[in-house]
Amino acid sequence: MPKFPAQYSTLSAIALKTYIEDAYGLKLITCKYLLRGVSDTYIIEATDAQYVFKVYREQHRSADEIKGEIELLNLLKENGASVAYPIKDTRGDQLQQFEAAEGIRYGILFSYAEGGPVFELTDDQLKTIGRQMAIVHNITSVIELKHQRKAYTTETTLTQPIKDLKPAFKDLPEEYTYLKETADKVIEKLTSFDTGKFSYGYCQYDFLPKNFHFSEAGTLTFFDFDFAGKGYLANDLMSFFVHFFVHNYTGKLSNEEADRMFAVFISGYRENRDVTEEELKAIPYLGVGFWVFYLGFQHDHFDDWSNLFFGTRFIKDRVALIRSWVNKYCEF
Repeated sequence: MPKFPAQYSTLSAIALKTYIEDAYGLKLITCKYLLRGVSDTYIIEATDAQYVFKVYREQHRSADEIKGEIELLNLLKENGASVAYPIKDTRGDQLQQFEAAEGIRYGILFSYAEGGPVFELTDDQLKTIGRQMAIVHNITSVIELKHQRKAYTTETTLTQPIKDLKPAFKDLPEEYTYLKETADKVIEKLTSFDTGKFSYGYCQYDFLPKNFHFSEAGTLTFFDFDFAGKGYLANDLMSFFVHFFVHNYTGKLSNEEADRMFAVFISGYRENRDVTEEELKAIPYLGVGFWVFYLGFQHDHFDDWSNLFFGTRFIKDRVALIRSWVNKYCEF
């Protein structure tokens, strides 16, 4: 009987253990499946180190886009940024290819970011994040990758996602109208800024505490550059600001403390790189694009990733959160 086509397979952790041992010349103790998210993640424990193995979906990232992520991380590592980086196999390759049930899937073995995520950040940690993010931007603002990555523009973060989202809002017409009208206002507002003077380059576009680890010694390592693409570097400052907004929205931080902590982070950033006051004023409007972009991503990848939570209630709650962001930070 022929095999029935698959939409999303999960590579066997047992088989991957053998494959990684052979491909990388490592002696592994365990290979454990960690989570199914944007990509599938496995935790690898070798006799002398830990690693992370990520398996990508073709529907999410083409081979050329994945090679762009590898190229970016190699350049960051070579130039002194503190990032988890791709490991070369015994042949010198950093990209693995698997003939999975649904077709070709690609995998990368990454160095392990020592330590763990910290969500209640101290002032010293906030300054460290600022300094290290600035180092990343000092590199990403002057490089040009050979492999194309997504560009973050008002078209890709607002206009197109809202068009794509329309079917999901069939039972929420008022929310859809609000989202569309707000996007139009944001686009108009951004034209009032002198964006030609904004720092531009490759931004990570997801600089949240879940994507960096602090070790016990206080060292910081960034990871998960899966969404990295070209855009205003203020987008990364904005994505980190999202952390403080969410903590404030859920009652974990006061407005004053959220603003104070972000200011500490910015002071650390400015130790290694300048950011203008106008770029900081643009953060609320870039943030609307962030929320809409990821809502669009969750919609577009409903079958493969977000089916557990994406629905009418989630959409309604997310629009309420966006409304709170707009009311708190945006001026039209």
